[in-house]
Amino acid sequence: MDLRQFIQVARGAQPADLLLTNAQIVDLYNLVVVPGQIAIADGRIAGTAPNGTAWYRATEVVDLQGQYVAPGLIDGHVHVESSMVSIPEFARAVVPGGVTTIITDPHEIANVLGMTGIRYMLEIAKWNPLSVFVMASSCVPSGPYESSGAKLSAYDLESLMHDKWVVGLAEMMDYPGVLGGNPEALAKIEAAGTRPVDGHAPGLKGTDLNAYAAAGIGSDHESTTREEALDRIRRGMMVMIREATPARNLKDLLPLVTVKNARRFLFVTDDRNPLHLLKDGSVDGMVRQAIALGLDPLLALQLASLNAAEYFRLFDRGAVTPGKRADLIVFKDLQSPRATRVFRGGQLVARDGELLPYNRPSESPMLPVSLNVPPASLRFAVPAQGRRIRVIEIIPNQIITKSGVADSRIKDGHAVADPERDLLKIALIERHTGSGRLGVGFVRGFGLRFGALASTVAHDAHNIIVMGADDESMRSAVEVILEMRGGLVAVAGREVVKLPLPIAGLMSDQPITTVAEQLRALLQMARRMGSALEDPFMTLSFLALSVIPALKITDRGLLDVTKFELVSLFLD
Repeated sequence: MDLRQFIQVARGAQPADLLLTNAQIVDLYNLVVVPGQIAIADGRIAGTAPNGTAWYRATEVVDLQGQYVAPGLIDGHVHVESSMVSIPEFARAVVPGGVTTIITDPHEIANVLGMTGIRYMLEIAKWNPLSVFVMASSCVPSGPYESSGAKLSAYDLESLMHDKWVVGLAEMMDYPGVLGGNPEALAKIEAAGTRPVDGHAPGLKGTDLNAYAAAGIGSDHESTTREEALDRIRRGMMVMIREATPARNLKDLLPLVTVKNARRFLFVTDDRNPLHLLKDGSVDGMVRQAIALGLDPLLALQLASLNAAEYFRLFDRGAVTPGKRADLIVFKDLQSPRATRVFRGGQLVARDGELLPYNRPSESPMLPVSLNVPPASLRFAVPAQGRRIRVIEIIPNQIITKSGVADSRIKDGHAVADPERDLLKIALIERHTGSGRLGVGFVRGFGLRFGALASTVAHDAHNIIVMGADDESMRSAVEVILEMRGGLVAVAGREVVKLPLPIAGLMSDQPITTVAEQLRALLQMARRMGSALEDPFMTLSFLALSVIPALKITDRGLLDVTKFELVSLFLD
């Protein structure tokens, strides 16, 4: 439909494709609900009208019987790979809840396969009932101590910016590089041009935060305290309130949101495992949680749609107004919105919690496997070089850690795990180049009494991470990982539970319900082994992230993230 014809539909001179009547229209500009009708043509909203008027006629008329209609929800920052399923299966999980658009940073797969991984994500995003926009991954690898499978330069990112589905530069985790004037870091920011640049700067404050914002970085999803969030708002940044599986910040940050400053916040899920997605939903779950915590429902919907649309300059969505895309969520209860119908581009794509059938190509592009580990390198013994050791201390429901100290248990001249004191051994094994590099440390907070857990999901370089109560179990777990060419595994003696992830060692080729059941079995096994963490595998995966304080494991050893330097395991 050309513009001239669309204008005639908007004037009521030509029939619309669809007319939604008896609706309660959620106006996110004025934060009010207005009874009315919505005329849709060519996938867009042609106009709205008061109930009882005859302004519009349409080929199809749907009486919503007083249900609410809000713009489709937008997840402003998500790593699809953390769901451990491909984009079509991710859509199956989130679209029925009312999420019609996501802004994804594919840096997980980019750290494994580089531009090939990003192109793969762009390709499989096609022909889905979900709009998938990409932020070009700024930090591949995420830092100088990450041994990733690829590197992306400013030149690579500049070429990505020509793709219409790439809307900006993803989280700039290398804030030391930005503050220090690293030419490559600055070139990446400049490659974004006038597009939005996302931030990632936990703990940054004062003049350093001023400089970070002055560089053109417009958001941050790493605020864990109200003080951090308020600091960013004062500097004109958007605060992305995150409610991920391993990092839950909504409850702590929500009291900051008021009518006066609400336009400076948006909702993001960042990293959610399939169980979390299927149980609580995506951003729709955050809306319900925020309302339950006392936030006005219209503000909650504003944070979940309009704010993200405007920040990412997706001005064709985010409101129920003429000219916007007809991405709409229909629900009965404003105090607890649950979608009864979801429209994307004027087409009904989900109803009563179920995705409707749609046509898409059956074939997906093939990806190379990146899993090159010499078996002889799997040695976890740590010769004792002192009594006291540095220990990674887990903080439940956070991806930041503490740097602790403990007396090591010495056996036959070696420092070994001590499950009785919740002191477990952890190792990171470089898997991309066959270098054989392996870093070993100790961690406290998992609670395993026996056995080992291992995974090829280890942010952000996604090498093999393994943690356990004894070296033999750790080696057995890694051997299972190598046999199944990537995935998650729990090993307890002869009992083995696994979740294969054949797509880059990050994602499954199975339905999300199957993956959820496999993960549930793994978590049950981990609990039998002694762990009380909600998702010990997700927690484990972030212990390799070398840009989040305070102490992390790399294939070169322990990294003090606060100083950005490798440190010895033994103190004395």
